[in-house]
Amino acid sequence: MQISTYDFFETSRQYNEWISSSLKTFWGNPIFGLNPSPIPQVMFTYGKLTEHYLSRVTSKPDWGINSFVANGNEYSVSKKVILKKPFCELIKFETNRKKANIKKVLIIAPMSGHYATLTRNTVLSLLPDCEVFVTDWLNARDVSLSKGKFDIEDFTKYLIEFYKFLSPDLNVMAICQPAPLALAALSFISKNYYKKKPSTLTLIGGPIDPEANPSSVTDFGNKLSLDYLKNTMTMPVGVNYKGVGRSVYPGIIQLSSFISMNFKTHLNSFFDQVFKEIEGIASENDRHNKFYNEYLAVMDMTAEFYLTTVNRIFKKREIAKNIFSLENEALDLNDIKDIPIFIIEGKNDDISAPGQCLAALEILKKIPDNLKFSYLHENAGHYGIFSGKAWREDIRPEFINFINKF
Repeated sequence: MQISTYDFFETSRQYNEWISSSLKTFWGNPIFGLNPSPIPQVMFTYGKLTEHYLSRVTSKPDWGINSFVANGNEYSVSKKVILKKPFCELIKFETNRKKANIKKVLIIAPMSGHYATLTRNTVLSLLPDCEVFVTDWLNARDVSLSKGKFDIEDFTKYLIEFYKFLSPDLNVMAICQPAPLALAALSFISKNYYKKKPSTLTLIGGPIDPEANPSSVTDFGNKLSLDYLKNTMTMPVGVNYKGVGRSVYPGIIQLSSFISMNFKTHLNSFFDQVFKEIEGIASENDRHNKFYNEYLAVMDMTAEFYLTTVNRIFKKREIAKNIFSLENEALDLNDIKDIPIFIIEGKNDDISAPGQCLAALEILKKIPDNLKFSYLHENAGHYGIFSGKAWREDIRPEFINFINKF
């Protein structure tokens, strides 16, 4: 019955995409050009945009990073998988630039319903100054059941392996969801593989302590029981995918939750784009399309990862209380003693509200004050603190200055 639920969602998406395509085809008939009424053009544009948006939901965006410009010179870029795991590919963006003493940066992309390509602008902006690696998480629907489970402990073990693999002289940047687990992995490394520890750790808008400044995301996790979430938010993958039968938290449900948080804004943005298309001032690569091409492309998470994240990060606050364990071995964040920590937050962040990430500096009691840094951007929202004008013009220079100190 549940497998049919997943297939029902996919069938509904395909049906509505077909309806939208039919609208576009019908109202795009040249004969309507003889009619002065604006209705045909409005209906054609509505169908065109809706078809495009629905097609994005099941499509992984391309990284689209082929080159960058630095100091007036253009350099080529190629993406290379350097370590492949069942649920993640560790990728490196290789360039033909020759530069001594370049900083090595690992971007831990969020696994929260969107692909790692959400960090595309972050990567591109760092390439002139850094050797960039990214965790490219795989869509759970495409991972066979034979590959086993994947929960937050497995996520943490992946990070530990990546830290060890990329050491030494590694600068780690964890964006949003992985921030608390980046700390857990760092405590394990600090205790057991001290020589493999990163040089710095930057945490951007992550829920280190969700109760430090509760948001709608925090309230959602606290109000609903795990049984309710399991029964209503998770389901086995349908028959059209390699991971058939794997229990997942579908990306389409996550997307619906995000859209509902700012529904009026998204609705107004859609109709504004309809009229821009009609007026001929919209383009394929305008700001609206760039944002929604990425925003609407969603991926499934394993059910166990979703549920253990809600339970252990939001409900039990295991990182905030320093009681997180890995394979029944208690981790102690106080094992982190001499690694510079940089906290970045946005004042308008409505997902990980300011204060949630900053709480890390209070939790990490063994780190001296001269190794603790923070930056609050007065105008940035959640995405702006790692991708957008606020990141490019204000936050990125702060990050570069931070890693260059050590």
